[in-house]
Amino acid sequence: MIKTDVVLGIDIGGTNTAFAFIDKAGKCFHKASIKTNSNQSAEEFVRRLMNQANALIIKYPQFVLKGIGIGAPNGNIFTGCIENPPNLSWKRANIVDLFRKHINLPVKLTNDANAAALGELQFGAAREMQNFIEITLGTGLGSGIVVNGEVVYGSDGHAGEMGHVIVEPDGRLCTCGRKGCLETYASARGIVFTVQEWLSKKKEASSLRDIPSDQLTAKMIAEAAAEGDTIALDAFQYTADILGKALANAVAYFSPQAIIIFGGLAQAGSLLFDPLLESYERNVLNIYKGKVKIISSGLPAGDAAILGAGALIWHAA
Repeated sequence: MIKTDVVLGIDIGGTNTAFAFIDKAGKCFHKASIKTNSNQSAEEFVRRLMNQANALIIKYPQFVLKGIGIGAPNGNIFTGCIENPPNLSWKRANIVDLFRKHINLPVKLTNDANAAALGELQFGAAREMQNFIEITLGTGLGSGIVVNGEVVYGSDGHAGEMGHVIVEPDGRLCTCGRKGCLETYASARGIVFTVQEWLSKKKEASSLRDIPSDQLTAKMIAEAAAEGDTIALDAFQYTADILGKALANAVAYFSPQAIIIFGGLAQAGSLLFDPLLESYERNVLNIYKGKVKIISSGLPAGDAAILGAGALIWHAA
């Protein structure tokens, strides 16, 4: 029997936790998921997940497990803990220690944005790069910064939180408790906030007026923009302008080879990328003009989070 070295990549979400075996080339095997059930203890969650993983290990003896990589909101690579995560009831759970009670192999944890950056480095669009910034445009805005081939974690594991750079003094209230953070403007939730505000203030006709405010989504806004809806198009312009300025500032700090955009809002394609590139080039320091690429992720959307988690182990191997 030909043996294949694999790692277990785990993406912990507020509702579901996905996992799969991943080989060194980035191929996923036997992708599965369980309900996170964060109303239960973290100990019970790890027990349930390891029961599933062990069953797969027994069923497929050709796989040789080399470690476990975990991506999670507010995951800290230094402590192994998930700390006050959004959408999870665990206040502070040492996930790495809990997994090590079940298996004597390397276990690593980081936040989901840093995991995405490592996945990009190991398997995606950054395979030939040593310096880049990964931006994940989901409900919020996550970021992972790679310098000289390594993720920047800072002194406490929390470095690289570009979503919580203040771009509008005394602006929109953020989930972090401060006002005016980048992610309250440049994210799926941010563009929804923008359109909701404009629909109440502006008089232009818009198909979005037919949608109840609490049911409006970024996807609906993108669909309206693609059909020429003025408010939707202006919302993408406004969102991209704010993000472009923030990326121009980040380039002055890190001088990356590229900025890689990932996440649901990035699926809007040229609606986002065209005004984003224009804003970025207009605001970036002259010595960087035309040098830094802004590109889409090279990770398959369905497997990206799991691949990023698995890359934690392969990158350290």
